[in-house]
Amino acid sequence: MKRLLIFLLGSGVAQAQSLLQTFGSGPNQFQIEFVTIGNPGNAADTTGSPNPVGSVGYVYSMGKYEVSRDMITKANAAGTLGITLFNMSSFGGNGVNRPATGISWNEAARFVNWLNTSQGYQAAYNFTTSGANANITLWGAGQYSGSNQFRHKDAYYFLPSVDEWYKAAYGSPNGMWYNYPNGSNSAPTAVANGTSGAVYGQLTGNGPADISNAGGLSPYGTMAQGGNVWEWNESAFDGSNNSATEQRARRGGSWFEVSSSLDASTRSSTDPTVESNSNGGFRVASVPEPGTGTLLLIGLTTLLKRRNRK
Repeated sequence: MKRLLIFLLGSGVAQAQSLLQTFGSGPNQFQIEFVTIGNPGNAADTTGSPNPVGSVGYVYSMGKYEVSRDMITKANAAGTLGITLFNMSSFGGNGVNRPATGISWNEAARFVNWLNTSQGYQAAYNFTTSGANANITLWGAGQYSGSNQFRHKDAYYFLPSVDEWYKAAYGSPNGMWYNYPNGSNSAPTAVANGTSGAVYGQLTGNGPADISNAGGLSPYGTMAQGGNVWEWNESAFDGSNNSATEQRARRGGSWFEVSSSLDASTRSSTDPTVESNSNGGFRVASVPEPGTGTLLLIGLTTLLKRRNRK
């Protein structure tokens, strides 16, 4: 798998780290861009939902964009996954760069498993029956970390937990928490597309924007964690992660909803087999690329030395 590490620079210091990762081959090749979510061991937010939320004790990576229809189509072809997509003809069309919608939690987990196994990594979720929308089986003792029986401890790619998703959306590298995923306590401007504001408050028939043209970035550098489409969290709505059939959390709102659906106090839940939502999608998270934490530290140190010489 090809990986390209990108440093985004500004004001003399590294502000964000981006990593392009390539999957598939030939006509079925596609890339996912990840951004690093640092500040490990951060204090939780005590004003959002659930409460407390957002404390993550490790560095991880979050998909900068939502998963697109093109990614699902190519993974289906490469891995014979059988994942179905919602027909968005009445909601702005089925453009390949639109977010993948109509995907159940189980199907999103199948996609994530293929990302892992196609690169020789451990599958994140334990599917013991066939069918793209079959429920998982919980991992056994020694196969998962902490109390999260959904995710294998050795998985490289996974659906973001409620804490991982929340931190990337409403947190910031300086430890501050915000009400909206734009580094502000005020709602972003409602837009149909573009690289500022957020995609919400639009006519239902407009549909979501392309994944890389779906509003401004969070402080950590993710796009559309507010608006465009609701996104699956790995976590059960009640936070227990101890039943394969329990309701999973979704966050972020969609293109036709009001600003309150984007804020840190709003979330919803849906059965993991539901795949009929035109306004529901997901993004992928991962552990950090081996060595990138060291590279980032070296880059920061070099930049700071240069700055001190001025």
